[in-house]
Amino acid sequence: MAFTAGSSNGRGRRGSLGTLSEINVVPLVDVVLVLLIIFMLTAQVMEFGLEIDVPKVKQRETSAQELPVISMTAKGTLYLNETPLNINEIGTSVRKRFGEKTKAVYIKADKQATWDILARVVSAVKQANLDARLVTRAEEIAEHGRQ
Repeated sequence: MAFTAGSSNGRGRRGSLGTLSEINVVPLVDVVLVLLIIFMLTAQVMEFGLEIDVPKVKQRETSAQELPVISMTAKGTLYLNETPLNINEIGTSVRKRFGEKTKAVYIKADKQATWDILARVVSAVKQANLDARLVTRAEEIAEHGRQ
């Protein structure tokens, strides 16, 4: 014969209190922390794909539209908005990608790049009947980034 304590329906003490439900937040916290770490690691790469150290000046301009930017690394490698570029095809590449209405090209050269290659790029841009505009970095931003 079986005996039950405290309940007449045979369920016992635990059954009379109802179900005990708790939310386990440990997996949620784990997922959030992993996402936070991933975001922190990838946020540094999101600025721009090429590492170009441009000279510092006091003036600063910003723009939200995609513009034709010729980037030149310290070794003299050329890119048109992250696409490798041949110096002899600057005019055709810019017109093909940005259309015939393009009037200016922005040249973003590393400060360690040789002047000879930069002068040739500016000359090739002028031969394509485009304005050459040099990209620089504001001094207060440059000094803040080094600290």
